[in-house]
Amino acid sequence: MNKELREFRRLERVCLEQAALSTLDLARSGLLKVADDCRIAAEAIEAQSPRGPFAGAVQALKLALGAARASDRRY
Repeated sequence: MNKELREFRRLERVCLEQAALSTLDLARSGLLKVADDCRIAAEAIEAQSPRGPFAGAVQALKLALGAARASDRRY
């Protein structure tokens, strides 16, 4: 699971770096969306990792807020 987490974080970082360098709006937008998806996937993996109850509650709150924010962007 740590390997998957590292890979999603790495992909997120690469997409953000490439988006910053992109001169095309469509490419930049696509890269930012992929980076966001990678962040969400990494956070979901982190939420599954066994930690204390407080850390789990904080992670669940972060995921819930992220999902609410993502649904707001669709409208």
